[in-house]
Amino acid sequence: SRAEQGNETAIVEFIILSFQSVPAVQFMLFLMFLVTYISTMLGNLLIVVPVVTNQHLHKPMFFFLGNLSFLETCYTSAILPRLLASFLTNRYVISHNDYLLQHVFCSGLAGAECCLLATMSYDRYLTVCKPLHYAAIMGARCCLLMVSGSWLNGLLASAIVTSLMPQLTFCGPNEINNFFCDFVPVVKLSCSDTQWIELVEFILTSLFTLSLFLLALLSYAYIGNTVLRMPSSTGRYKAFSTCSSHLTGVTLFYGTLIVVYLVPQANTLRQLHKVFSVCCTALTPLVNPLIYSLRNNNIKEALR
Repeated sequence: SRAEQGNETAIVEFIILSFQSVPAVQFMLFLMFLVTYISTMLGNLLIVVPVVTNQHLHKPMFFFLGNLSFLETCYTSAILPRLLASFLTNRYVISHNDYLLQHVFCSGLAGAECCLLATMSYDRYLTVCKPLHYAAIMGARCCLLMVSGSWLNGLLASAIVTSLMPQLTFCGPNEINNFFCDFVPVVKLSCSDTQWIELVEFILTSLFTLSLFLLALLSYAYIGNTVLRMPSSTGRYKAFSTCSSHLTGVTLFYGTLIVVYLVPQANTLRQLHKVFSVCCTALTPLVNPLIYSLRNNNIKEALR
């Protein structure tokens, strides 16, 4: 069948099915994603601006938080504006070149966030478990290198996968069963051999999700062990409250990525693919400011 499809005209654009299967709630979905996008942008900008302008927040922890918030604004802006425009115009077509552009940004920013969350977990580990060594280890140069490495690693991994995609031929169905140009549903439409690109994607995704998730869990395990040995019950409660909320955010982000990209696509999970994708692209950027920053007293004081 692939040989027969190879004789057909190559597809140069895709149709993003988005949420067309539920036409009765299109307006409600538009309002939901619009409110989500505006709230995400405002919430994250409320973190970025004080971190940049307030001298008291020029510390490693807030440097990481500011970069995470800026990354979230970029990640959300790479997906939701196009989705909102499709609701208004009823135009769900995207060219092959636009797909590659969106993919390199979306996957690159997701990879950068995976690295940055692991870096922040390590920062919390040093703060709680190695407080006397923290200042010597987490200097300005180290923080800059860790953040730069997170961005570069994510974008480099994305560029590697995206550079292989022009070799794929699309000559059959061109309907993407998602609301943005994700890797899995697009590669399944190809009528050429996708074995190598899927292998490369699986290896890189495993490195950026499973390994970094385990590193983050290990950091919080050490933190929990240290907190349990604190003599003050008030200190234990405060530390557990902060770390549990951070661990919730980390688990939500890594967990949804693992389900979407690493768990085999059974029939049930295939139907829930959009739900998990919404969690990655819309829910996580929305709640991260609440989890990591807006509950922080230093951030609250800077905002006031």
